[in-house]
Amino acid sequence: MLPLLMLTGCGGSAAGGAAASAPAAVVVAPPPTTTTTPAVSVESAGQAYRAADAFVSGGTSKGESIGGFSGVGARAIFTVNVPAAGSYAVNLNYANANADGRTLSLYVNGLRIGPVTLAATGGAAIWGSAASRLSLRSGLNTLMYRYDQGDSGNVALRYVAVEGGQALAARGATLSYQEYEAEDGSTNAVVSGPSRDYRSIEAQSSGRKLVTLSRTGDYVGWVATQAANALVLRYSLPDAPAGGGIDRTLSLYVNDVKVRSLKLTSRYAWNYGDFPYSDDPAKGQATHFYDESHFSGLEIPKGARLRLQKDGDDSASYYKIDLVDLEQIDAPQTMPANFVDIRDYGAQADDEVDDMAAMTKAIAAARAAGKGVWVPAGRFILSGRPELNAVQVRGAGMWYSELHGINGKGGFIGRGNNITVTDLLLSSDSVQRKDAEDSPGLEGDFGVGSLIQNVWVEHMKVGAWLGSGNDGLYLVNCRMRDTWADGINFSGGVRNSTASHFSLRNNGDDAMAMWSQNTANVNNTFRFNTAQVPLLANAYAIYGGESNRLLDNIGADTVVSAAGIAISTRFNAQPFAGVTEVRRNTLNRTGGYDPGWNTTFGGLWIYAEGQPINAPIIVDTLELNDSTYDGVLVTYNQTVTQLALSNVSINRAGGYGLNFAVHGEGSFSNVTVRDAAQGGLNNPYPYSIVRGSGNSGW
Repeated sequence: MLPLLMLTGCGGSAAGGAAASAPAAVVVAPPPTTTTTPAVSVESAGQAYRAADAFVSGGTSKGESIGGFSGVGARAIFTVNVPAAGSYAVNLNYANANADGRTLSLYVNGLRIGPVTLAATGGAAIWGSAASRLSLRSGLNTLMYRYDQGDSGNVALRYVAVEGGQALAARGATLSYQEYEAEDGSTNAVVSGPSRDYRSIEAQSSGRKLVTLSRTGDYVGWVATQAANALVLRYSLPDAPAGGGIDRTLSLYVNDVKVRSLKLTSRYAWNYGDFPYSDDPAKGQATHFYDESHFSGLEIPKGARLRLQKDGDDSASYYKIDLVDLEQIDAPQTMPANFVDIRDYGAQADDEVDDMAAMTKAIAAARAAGKGVWVPAGRFILSGRPELNAVQVRGAGMWYSELHGINGKGGFIGRGNNITVTDLLLSSDSVQRKDAEDSPGLEGDFGVGSLIQNVWVEHMKVGAWLGSGNDGLYLVNCRMRDTWADGINFSGGVRNSTASHFSLRNNGDDAMAMWSQNTANVNNTFRFNTAQVPLLANAYAIYGGESNRLLDNIGADTVVSAAGIAISTRFNAQPFAGVTEVRRNTLNRTGGYDPGWNTTFGGLWIYAEGQPINAPIIVDTLELNDSTYDGVLVTYNQTVTQLALSNVSINRAGGYGLNFAVHGEGSFSNVTVRDAAQGGLNNPYPYSIVRGSGNSGW
């Protein structure tokens, strides 16, 4: 991995407080229950989403249930999943040991619905149920129960059950689209790959394979497993001879009928030379071949035959197709009550005129009036970064409302607390990595009590760069695509925060990183995320810090200077402290070669640089499939102690199954190595291995 460069600032966003509240709506609670059995069982109530999987902040804590609702700002956020937009019966399973009813405020996708009255249940371990019907969108939704001013709290929550709800993905992000790899489709064109030469387009392809359409009539197609009205295409076109990209079309057919000429560009692909890379073809050594484009307003029935074809008027010399995502998106959201529309302050959609002044005025007016800011459908231009504090900014949906930065700017910077940003696409015109100049999508101090939900960031320097001042920030259901550096980075001082259900692809540095520069990150979690094809560095990384976690993630197809997961003291990170947990993760085709060091990194890489790693690192239930080099690599010039690996499956590693080039001691149980190209174990120093039961292959 090549050095991460420091980016200024830090950022995040919040779960909108009273400052963007809709009128209160009372949710009727049931009479008290007198048994220890839930008044509404999981089976009868629908899909249960339990306390252990909820996000908590503001003083709450969780185990089998969530308690600590003892002051304003205490909250619990349940992420739930439904198959289609509509009205759903929702039951909150709770205990209220007080003599009277208590209230918490309910927020649905960041919007305040009103107080929920929770009747007394007769004891702290006696569970009742509060029922309501809520309007939910298709896919992921957040249900937040928060102690607001005027609430009384002092209850415990065990789960919410959604009738007709669906389980979340067991590992990786719960995605609202179906993905189709080009090499798995039907084609009359050339399928190429696999290759892991990092300067090849095959190495930068999902699954390391692609299809090239170069002749008139060449096609690749699939059968849609679900109905869809929107499509994302990951592709590569040639660059212009002097750089800057070209614009071309490609034909889309549904059931053998041409339905659209898709407008594609290579403007945001193609970098050259050495890190941090350039947009100048004269420097040679091309990389960053792919970009993505997204299209809505389609009609693709379930079972339809979808085909991408190079017709006579599709004039690029080639179209390299990696994958398509098909998605059924909801209709655009409408402006809620108690919001101001940015158009009322001079913004105008789709005119390529700067809307920065209008956005700034709308934010100021909304905050003064205790309202939220509405970004309607359309594309709005930002020449700078609006600042947010105690305000909510919402769009009509990430497929509909776009804030596009010019001259590398755009996005939002946090300057306070209790901020919500949701349902937006943040983009910019940046065409190469400029750490000192260009803007992340989200940066700054989002303080406490904030929520970022359903935000799509592309063609910006970084998706989210978040530092000190972020405490109890929840980021959920976001897409960080085609960024020039990191997808998301907790860059020091972030506390008690979680990023979940992210889709990250084609990021120019770590897809997701916690970097404890200057100040330790403490008690943070990356959970249920899917990272594909980060072009430089790792799918997931923890650089120092205290008691941070990587849980239930999937990483795939790292390219150069990369591990699938890196646990490291690189980049002058603060020491590890507490217990660092890496649990229930899957890594496919990860690890990579580092040209600067002329060395290779493992699928899992534990690296002590400049200081020992002597705090516990727990790795449990990890699948390492087809690692490019070693499955597990532990290095280098310091000691690594209290490392514990259990239930680790290492399959078809290109180097050793386990490679130790370090002193120290670790314990290993149920660690299996199968078909490692260079053997199960390399341990020259040697590293002190405490073998438990169930190990094999090494």
